[in-house]
Amino acid sequence: MAGLDAFGTQLQRGDGATPEIFTPIANVTDITPPGIERETYDVTAHDSEDAWREFIGGLKDGGEVELDLNYDPREHDSLLADFADAVPRSYKVVWPGTLGNWAFKAIITNFEPEAPHDDKLAASVTYKVSGKPTITTGS
Repeated sequence: MAGLDAFGTQLQRGDGATPEIFTPIANVTDITPPGIERETYDVTAHDSEDAWREFIGGLKDGGEVELDLNYDPREHDSLLADFADAVPRSYKVVWPGTLGNWAFKAIITNFEPEAPHDDKLAASVTYKVSGKPTITTGS
């Protein structure tokens, strides 16, 4: 198979209860899931083989999630509440069908609405992942 259709992917927001109930964020047009990465530490020494640099793996970073949406101030007031809160909240990127999800805690670091004279109300939101994401693959 050459690819999978991304239509139907959701970013869901946890309610903070136990057990946590997740609700999709409405009117999302584009989701960029977390780009996880790892630092490297240079451990090159004078006796490194054939003068090649050597590295070991360091700390991991859960990355950021970027979200674009058709902004409706009446529907998206929870985004502003999340921005005001310094405590990470639970979120999930849920892939279409039975492909699985990426669950993580994050804080909103950027909320940028726009209201052009010749287009729709829109907003861009950036989340910073805190800690280790849980990656669940489906069938």
